[in-house]
Amino acid sequence: MILINRVGFVIKPHAPDIKPVLDEAIQYCRAKGLECVLEKDAARILGERDGVPRELLPGQVDVLIVLGGDGTLLSVSHLAAKNGIPVIGINMGSLGFLTEVPLNEMRQTIDSFLDGNPHIRNPRQMLEVVCRGKTYDCLNDVVINKGALARMIQCIIRIDGEEIARLRADGLIISTPTGSTAYSLSAGGPIVHPSIPAIIIAPICPHTLTFRPMVISSASEVRVQLQNESEEVYLTIDGQRGGQMNEQDEIIIRKSPLVLTLISSPKRNYFDLLHDKLGWG
Repeated sequence: MILINRVGFVIKPHAPDIKPVLDEAIQYCRAKGLECVLEKDAARILGERDGVPRELLPGQVDVLIVLGGDGTLLSVSHLAAKNGIPVIGINMGSLGFLTEVPLNEMRQTIDSFLDGNPHIRNPRQMLEVVCRGKTYDCLNDVVINKGALARMIQCIIRIDGEEIARLRADGLIISTPTGSTAYSLSAGGPIVHPSIPAIIIAPICPHTLTFRPMVISSASEVRVQLQNESEEVYLTIDGQRGGQMNEQDEIIIRKSPLVLTLISSPKRNYFDLLHDKLGWG
């Protein structure tokens, strides 16, 4: 059994039935002798005043329980990884590739985690993204895409210092294996098992139809230099952070030293997840 004393709760505030589910999870954890720490939205839902800001919560607990969808988990993934704590994602959203534990398996998953079951601990590779001197950590994907009125993005892509393409497209996605089932998949990218050390590069509607998605080693460094002069182009990291880019901005993407541990249900594996979420028969 692993030593866990404090559990933090992060929620999607407007998820259906969030209040009774949150209350059930808290009461169950307290019955296990755990101290429960709530982020501000969770505290507000229960009428409590002592909520912790989301950005500070991972530094105060031993594990995070996320009640919501993948976006909710992504909002704290880099914070959890920096603090070296695992995350249990309870699905209260729609698809739920990251928040994969269904409500009816929540208690069993918590029990299995507290018992120290090593088979439900899934380390996930992250990316380090550098732009204009700022560094971001990314669990799913880095997206460069045009603004509402822009024509298309134009950029130079380099891998390990070698120019491989001058791309004109609606956008570009660079993802981890974890993110290969997200936006990259919609753009025609491959599904890559999370245990494979890889980086996926997938164009969005490329002007050159022969530029296809590609998988490279996670040991490689990718550089994307923007060539647009006046059109609006945006950088988005995990759908949560980013901003507008300027001409000649260069983004550097490489494997992050951080790893996020996701806790899965003891009743299913990665291929069960693909089968359920993608409707494979």
